[in-house]
Amino acid sequence: MVYSRISGTGSYLPANRVSNAELAERVDTSDQWIRERTGITQRHIAADGETTLDLAEQAARRAIEAAGLTPQDIGLIVLATTTPNQVFPSTACMLQARLQNFGGPAFDVQAVCAGFIYALSVADKFVRDGSTQHALVIGAETFTRILDWNDRTTCVLFGDGAGAVVLSASETPGIYSTHLHADGREVQNLQVPFGVSQGYEQVQAGKAFVSMNGKEVFKFAVSALAKVVSETLAHNNIEADEIDYLIPHQANLRIISSTAKKLGMSMERVVVTVDRHANTSAASIPLALDEAVRDGRIQPGHLCLLEGIGGGFAWGSALVRM
Repeated sequence: MVYSRISGTGSYLPANRVSNAELAERVDTSDQWIRERTGITQRHIAADGETTLDLAEQAARRAIEAAGLTPQDIGLIVLATTTPNQVFPSTACMLQARLQNFGGPAFDVQAVCAGFIYALSVADKFVRDGSTQHALVIGAETFTRILDWNDRTTCVLFGDGAGAVVLSASETPGIYSTHLHADGREVQNLQVPFGVSQGYEQVQAGKAFVSMNGKEVFKFAVSALAKVVSETLAHNNIEADEIDYLIPHQANLRIISSTAKKLGMSMERVVVTVDRHANTSAASIPLALDEAVRDGRIQPGHLCLLEGIGGGFAWGSALVRM
């Protein structure tokens, strides 16, 4: 039987780091207000002219190198993003051209902050059914481009970045299971309410910004993530103490802490980057994963639980043996 395993990880953050104090010079907020509510101290913001594709390429090349492969070895590219370079073609197709990797399927996935889990699930199935030996999965965002910098309830929360993994065919399990969910009834609580076929004039006017009901998002996220974690454990017939590391979507330190508490996990076993990266949407999980792999915390054989939730609402999890 064929399985898929993560054979390489990579990430990239824009050079421009913006502290809470710097942000407080632009909007009515303070370092204390942001820290107490989110745990965030800084975020990275893409430079003028720096695009989602640029960030994705850097993360992808690092993941491919870590896997000991070349771009030509990749048979599938799945890119999760809410902020594509353009309406079409997909940013994945544009990345394929950058990598000089032609012929295999390349497409984007849109599930906002849960996008990387969705993309990972799709790529896992391609590898398992023998469609490809090596798949590149990326989460990349220039999320700060869709923020209203006068709205302190949203602009302080997000940053830009990209993370990537290579999935390779294996005789032993790597991705044990993925679990995906969505509930479109909650769309009004977290959205950009304008797009191509609705409110395009707002897009053209540069007013297509994130709208969020923070209290409802927090309440739904804590409940949904607890359920999907329980679902994952039950499906794989394991206990929470068998998990070596929790790698959550980096939205808010309070949500992360709540999930860890429900699992009975100490924060030492939780990978946290929200303090330095803020919420990078689809990029946050692979960014955190790559950091923990490269600093030596996550070792081959470790069992990791990845989980996240985003607008839609869309949420999901993946149980992964490194």
